[in-house]
Amino acid sequence: MIELTKLNGQKVLVNCDLIELVEETPDTVVSFTTGKKIIVKESRQEVKNLVKSYRKDIFAD
Repeated sequence: MIELTKLNGQKVLVNCDLIELVEETPDTVVSFTTGKKIIVKESRQEVKNLVKSYRKDIFAD
């Protein structure tokens, strides 16, 4: 899971395996395979980097 920040400042843990799409419109909108969407403070590139780092940690073991 990765930690993201909603616009109201609330920190949430997100299952990155369920992320389908991340777009900047200009806010960053994360869409999930479940149909749910959240708007976060992190940029699209930051979300991408968090997912990459998470996956590296998982497969390093």
